[in-house]
Amino acid sequence: MPKTVQEALAIDKKLGNTFWADSIAKEMKNVRVAFKILSDDQSVPIGYQKIPCHMVFDIKMEDFTRKARLVAGGHKTDAPPTITYASVVSRETVRIALLMAALNDLDVKVGDVLNAYITAPITEKVWTVLGPEFGNEAGKSAIIVRALYGLKSSGAAFRAHLASFMRQMGYTSCKADPDLWYKAETRSSDGSRYYAYILCYVDDILCIHDDPMTVLNRINDYMPLKPGSVGDPDIYLGAKLRRTRLDNNVWAWSLSPSKYVEQAVKNCQQHLKDKLNGKYQVPARADNPFPVEYKPETDTSDPLDPEHSSFYQHLIGVMRWMVELGRVDIATEISLLSSHLAYPREGHLEAALHVMGYLRLKHNSRLVFDPTYPKIDMDLFPKYDWTEFYGDVEEAIPPDMPEPLGKDLDVRMMCDSDHAGEQRTRRSRTGFLIFCNMALIDWVSKRQATIETSVFGAEFVAMKHGIEKLRGLRYKLRMMGIPLTGPSYIFGDNKSQVTNSTRPESTLKKKCNSICYHAVRESVAMGESAITHFKTGFNFSDLMTKVTHGNKRRRLVGGILYDIYDDYPKQ
Repeated sequence: MPKTVQEALAIDKKLGNTFWADSIAKEMKNVRVAFKILSDDQSVPIGYQKIPCHMVFDIKMEDFTRKARLVAGGHKTDAPPTITYASVVSRETVRIALLMAALNDLDVKVGDVLNAYITAPITEKVWTVLGPEFGNEAGKSAIIVRALYGLKSSGAAFRAHLASFMRQMGYTSCKADPDLWYKAETRSSDGSRYYAYILCYVDDILCIHDDPMTVLNRINDYMPLKPGSVGDPDIYLGAKLRRTRLDNNVWAWSLSPSKYVEQAVKNCQQHLKDKLNGKYQVPARADNPFPVEYKPETDTSDPLDPEHSSFYQHLIGVMRWMVELGRVDIATEISLLSSHLAYPREGHLEAALHVMGYLRLKHNSRLVFDPTYPKIDMDLFPKYDWTEFYGDVEEAIPPDMPEPLGKDLDVRMMCDSDHAGEQRTRRSRTGFLIFCNMALIDWVSKRQATIETSVFGAEFVAMKHGIEKLRGLRYKLRMMGIPLTGPSYIFGDNKSQVTNSTRPESTLKKKCNSICYHAVRESVAMGESAITHFKTGFNFSDLMTKVTHGNKRRRLVGGILYDIYDDYPKQ
């Protein structure tokens, strides 16, 4: 891979082609607009900082095309944190939006802004001396006038540029996620009202609308979208995005990181072979993420050297992104391994590679955002008068939320804890899964911050954490204009905890558990949550609290993810 323009052109000369020269010319055609070249008699204005610019080269592995990009030396500037923001819509918001697309029968289209940053004016005062890529103009001074790649402020500049046009189109930035834009629309077919959504992840735009192509064409008139990028979604945030018809004859959207997983496994194997001398290997077959009885916290194997430690940290980062994309089945294992990023041991790396072996075997999986309403037995959630204990508490409704439009949602959570499961510290683990209708929206597998002396206490800590998540989710749903007509339905498998959460006459004398205890009960009292008992064998959140194997794992994972185990019915 060339490091400089001169090296790139020398490679072309040696091989008798113009691949690198063509990529440089293509890049320069796009970025010249970012520079105001000064004449010989012009001086750089006072207050402008000099920075370097250089070409970065790459080869796309899909088709081996050469890519050159001119990058500014943003590391030389002292841009304040207020101008270093970039549009990154949350994965939770993406999942909600895809569910609403299915629920309200809306279409989904995508587009990718061409040379996104360069479309925006710069916010910093910087200049540079032009390099050899500028041909006859090399050596001249130039003021950078557009948000060039590499500048710390370019992400925020592009976001402001895009936001200005979004407002012109009548869209409003969601206060719960500023990179989600919404607008009340009227459906052309039947006159019903709904919210259209535009989701921005840097320069990737996902539009959910009755007629999304019209919206994307308007954006294209303002800032050009890449040719061939506009239309039906393919890969979004590294996962395959597809519309699919379910067994219940309902249309839904799905996200599958299968391609990302397969490539990650291949890259891992190649790195082990080329860079780490083949000392470690990805297992040929791994039916479970962890070997049976393996406990990362009790691993006493030799510490890794710096090179292997760096690889381990990179590997965990890759797999954490897989979890974000929907690989819920490895969430607990990756959470456990993440606790050892600072001082990893040989056993931790071998366990991480064991996870990769499992992913190689089970690379197919989909999160399906099924809009079907779940069957909830309301008799399981009796209502009581809580006035004596908490007064007339009510759920806080945002006063500035938009008018609710479209179909409403049922929100459910399965919650569990693994009491004192970590052998080194005897801390418990919180695990929960949050569903909107039949779609998995959010999940957590996390070690608790305190040591709980009882199962009762650990369960209350887990439920309190889950309720806090639910409260944030309910706020986001309301700020997206989604109707919520009832409480969030919470299912737990500890009868004592459920009883003490739902009965006003229950009392608790243990001060150490009282905060979580009252936080949960107050949520029930204000009508924000409704809690009932759920049989352990049907509590899918058990997957998020402990490492599971065999048939139990197949049942839990198969009830959440599609394609990974086809012989188990979904939750």
